[in-house]
Amino acid sequence: MGAERFTRWSRATDRIMTGLLWLSALILLGVLGWFIFAVLKDGLRGLSWQFISGQPHPVTAGGGIGPPLFNTFYVTVLSLVLSLPVGMGAGIYLALYARPGQLTEWLRLGTQALASVPSIVMGLFGMVVFSQAMGLGFSILSGSLALAILNLPLIVNVTEQSLRDLPAAYRDASLALGATQYQTLVRVLLPAALPALVNGIALAAGRAAGETAILVYTAGVSTSRRLFDFNPLAPGGTLAVYLWGIKANPIVPDWREIANRSAAVLLLVVLAINLLLLGPVRLWHRRFSGRGAR
Repeated sequence: MGAERFTRWSRATDRIMTGLLWLSALILLGVLGWFIFAVLKDGLRGLSWQFISGQPHPVTAGGGIGPPLFNTFYVTVLSLVLSLPVGMGAGIYLALYARPGQLTEWLRLGTQALASVPSIVMGLFGMVVFSQAMGLGFSILSGSLALAILNLPLIVNVTEQSLRDLPAAYRDASLALGATQYQTLVRVLLPAALPALVNGIALAAGRAAGETAILVYTAGVSTSRRLFDFNPLAPGGTLAVYLWGIKANPIVPDWREIANRSAAVLLLVVLAINLLLLGPVRLWHRRFSGRGAR
């Protein structure tokens, strides 16, 4: 009787916990869906190509978001170009090459400490070092350097953890077949860990696209008068910064409509970054895994 009661209690507990987990997942999806609907409901009204590609108007109605939107992509891509080689290299070193010891522990502690720095503090650091000491001013390059440092801990942690989560048999089998450590890394471990790596990169890209405080102090709030200005020393006000400025100083008559549309475009940009990065990679990984299994 005791064993039967314990079995029934265990099954009931399992069903209750499974139901709670499903409920948590549904609540999360509901909150996400409500947030997307609330932003897009008002933001998609009146959205046009003229608004997306047009110049902002400082005091008159009818302005667009062309240069801030371009700066958003430019700063995001440039910050990833600067941070990915260093972050992934450090993560690979900590996961595969670093020996247990004081130096390794200090590296991990430094990474964790850097991850806990508030973005506004990183913005002040970037202003002092990049904008003033290095003479870059309020520019796209200055903002990209500050964002690269901000995203370094995330990329390091994601790279290290994604490689550590792989089965040890992947590495052992490759080395046993005569492959070098480098060949094992490039041909076996990185392709197997690619979905997790791209997920971290997408998270870093979304964070860079939506960052505000750090860019106010480094990239500035103004933009170039040209739509596609590839000069890295040009003013680097992004769409998130422009949205913050519109809400903080509602000077233009149609500031509310501009803010709603800007928020909708920014949300669509972040969603597009995740879909364009994660979708093809997961599809490729499934085919890669299927060929490996056969």
